[in-house]
Amino acid sequence: MQLSGKWKILSWTGALVVLLIMPLFLGKYSVFLLSLLAIYALVSLGLNLLMGYTGQIAAGHAGFLAIGAYVTAIFTANFEWLPCPVTLLLAGTISGIIGFLLGIPILRLKGFYIAMATLAFGVVVSEIILQWSSLTGGDDGFSVPAARIGGFVFDSDFKLFYLIIPVTIIMTLLAKNLVNGYIGRAFIALRESEIAAQTIGVDLAKYKTIAFAISAFYTGVAGGLFAYLITYLSPDAFTIELSIDFIAMIVIGGMGSILGSIIGAVILTGMQQMLAGLLDLQVLIFGLSLIIFMIFMPKGIVGMLSDLRERFS
Repeated sequence: MQLSGKWKILSWTGALVVLLIMPLFLGKYSVFLLSLLAIYALVSLGLNLLMGYTGQIAAGHAGFLAIGAYVTAIFTANFEWLPCPVTLLLAGTISGIIGFLLGIPILRLKGFYIAMATLAFGVVVSEIILQWSSLTGGDDGFSVPAARIGGFVFDSDFKLFYLIIPVTIIMTLLAKNLVNGYIGRAFIALRESEIAAQTIGVDLAKYKTIAFAISAFYTGVAGGLFAYLITYLSPDAFTIELSIDFIAMIVIGGMGSILGSIIGAVILTGMQQMLAGLLDLQVLIFGLSLIIFMIFMPKGIVGMLSDLRERFS
């Protein structure tokens, strides 16, 4: 192994150790915020697999987050004996199946029309949650029982941190392996040119629906973690604005980048926390910041850093 490879492993190991011991030195709200960052990074990662790697537009991922959250809440409330990893897997699988089914009719659409269709999907999900009050609680909301594995209960933000971070790390590694494999190369071929992808044997319908399913799966798992962290669900938590925030995360961090998904989630969530006291100016400042990013850093932060590294190497 080359020296640079060893230093890379050591640096990532050191970062992981620091991340895992951070809650020991932080307050309750800071631990909660770190967990929320990890959840949003997971959503951003799933959305980037769809938009950044395949070039498909999706503007309703808050809907998949809601599906994952409510599936987790309902299963946890009715089947307390189920360990939370199984519940999260069910939430991701159900979201993935719905994403797959959504991807089939969307294959007929292009560009702006895909954005409108996925945006409408998010609105429909919120309306179903609102109207199906016998199952979801509707306007009254849904109280989420604590996650558990056997006799161990994740009944605090501190304990939940050590559930959320490992799940996020595992799914990030899986995403990295996926984009480096055949499926990832097929996704990138779709993004660059659908016609060229077809000429080399890439099945457009197959891989577009797979991309929707995988993206929805990631967001569904994130929704389950979100439910455990928030502990109380309401349709108001899954708005169109939240879907737009997820898109902004991958634009800021870098489209088609695993690291960019994480960086974008950290920066956007950090900006929201810093601007929390400026309710009247928050939307304006956020909008101007996003415009600046798109004009001066169209490839996102990761793309800008990559260009600088190539320029000075």
